[in-house]
Amino acid sequence: MELTKLMEHVNVDEVIHPKRIDITGLAYNSRKVEKGQVFVCVRGFKADGHQFAGQAVEKGATALVVEEFIEGLDVPQYKVESGRNALATLADAYYGHPTQQLKTIGITATNGKTSTSFMTNAILENHGLKTGLMGTVVVKIGDYAEPSELTTPESLDLQRFYAQMVDAGVTHATMEVSSSALELNRVGCVDFDIVTLNNISREHIDLHSSFENYFEHKSSLIRNAGADKVAILNLDDKYSASLVNKTKAKVITIGVEEQSADVICSNLDLSTGRAKFTVEITRDLVTQDLVIPKQQFQIQLSTPGFHSVYNSMVSIVIGLLCEVPITTIQKSLFEFVGVERRFEIIFEDDFKMIDDHFANSGNIDITLGTLEKMDFNRVSLVYAIRGDRGVTVNKENAEAIAKWAPRLGIHEVVATLSRSHVTQKDIVSDAELAVFKEVMDEAGINVHLYEELPEAIAHSLQDVTEGDLLLLAGCQGMDYGAKIALEQLETIRPNMDKKKLFQPLEKRVAGNS
Repeated sequence: MELTKLMEHVNVDEVIHPKRIDITGLAYNSRKVEKGQVFVCVRGFKADGHQFAGQAVEKGATALVVEEFIEGLDVPQYKVESGRNALATLADAYYGHPTQQLKTIGITATNGKTSTSFMTNAILENHGLKTGLMGTVVVKIGDYAEPSELTTPESLDLQRFYAQMVDAGVTHATMEVSSSALELNRVGCVDFDIVTLNNISREHIDLHSSFENYFEHKSSLIRNAGADKVAILNLDDKYSASLVNKTKAKVITIGVEEQSADVICSNLDLSTGRAKFTVEITRDLVTQDLVIPKQQFQIQLSTPGFHSVYNSMVSIVIGLLCEVPITTIQKSLFEFVGVERRFEIIFEDDFKMIDDHFANSGNIDITLGTLEKMDFNRVSLVYAIRGDRGVTVNKENAEAIAKWAPRLGIHEVVATLSRSHVTQKDIVSDAELAVFKEVMDEAGINVHLYEELPEAIAHSLQDVTEGDLLLLAGCQGMDYGAKIALEQLETIRPNMDKKKLFQPLEKRVAGNS
């Protein structure tokens, strides 16, 4: 592509050393620059791309996009207001606007993005569509998949993935959209056809400085959707519901408790932990090119948890918007067994053992709210305190546990710092531990605190009896919990079927090394 033609897609304030040259691509990481590429200087939280422009030119960059001119580099330099915004626009243009050639679905929420994305992909695939998927766990392009590095890739990588999808014949692409990706404009030029915001709770406050800023960025996916798009909003979540009249998109609402929604859940049965319910479309839903008639049908989920009901409601509406038959949606959700560490039942014999991410207070409310609807004798909670999220998030997490404790008969909690099972960035600080213990003390909940994860799990396994439920809860600190618990269970019960016991770990990524 010729350089000046590409630069026509962005607002350029000034140019020095202009030259007509053919370029071979774009780069924002100086270590990955290849000969003939344009290096875009992006200011990040930890580094400024301008500092590495010289290194990029030495490696073969033939032009620079900058926010301020750099002396001593005799290559074309295009000055723009924002290198990050320019990168998104140039990447979209360089790869030929790939999302305009796809049915592109953007899924955001504090909790459930991954599960909803995987559910949606399963529904679309089972309809015979060739799909793409991008998110926390994997980047999938048709039949090819690779592990993800970020929930939402940088804009250049994102557009490259989308271009590969187009080349591979993908027609429908589902994407987890993180708040940081929205703030950092990684998805600025993605042409989403369907967007959804399922729930909002306090998370990533460290990145966005306040909950208000977090919601502002999160909700921009909905607020910026055009009149030819569809937005799916959850009336049970006040933040999602507040956006109904703040978008030009066609809005379709869902609700479990709020029965005034366009698509509602009724006759909900969560007694086994796996939901059965009726989906009711309360009126004809008319979009620009489709009518979804008023009707009702049954759904049975294989993924456990109350949160799975909300996730499935979103994926059901997406499936209907993509003209997937109801029978295919029913079959897909019944066969979908879930995403690891999202209310994942890892042992189900004389007692149940559930592994849950337990990321924030909203996630905790949903998880423990699900337990309240289940049948069991006693709950044993092993909680990995969340490191490097600050006092506020840890206090709110502790308060959520304390709120549900009397309703679930929880009088004690086994807590762990998981010292040997977290990286440096996830170590629990003294202040985070102190605020957790303070809330537990005020609630009259006895805490058995262990430095290490194996000892905490062993404590609970020794006490578990028939009909009990053991909940392994926490983020990075509990990633290895399932593996440790099943290995300890094998030692306690040496006559168990080992293949069946360790089956939940077969395809696991987290904590299985």
